[in-house]
Amino acid sequence: MISYEPLWKTMKEKNVSQYRLLKSGIDTKTLDSLRKNKNINTVTIEKLCNIIGCTPNDILEFLPEEKK
Repeated sequence: MISYEPLWKTMKEKNVSQYRLLKSGIDTKTLDSLRKNKNINTVTIEKLCNIIGCTPNDILEFLPEEKK
């Protein structure tokens, strides 16, 4: 599973608001997907990195699946 929790921390550290993401071309549907840890494409990850000034490691992390 992918978590976008690091995105919110990185945005806070770099003083980047959700409003700035919206003004830079990230739509509300994508922001909602990020909040819910849903899939987004690599082009969006690249856009986020360019807007925020970071690397993919700063915005997402892989979490191991829990064993059933």
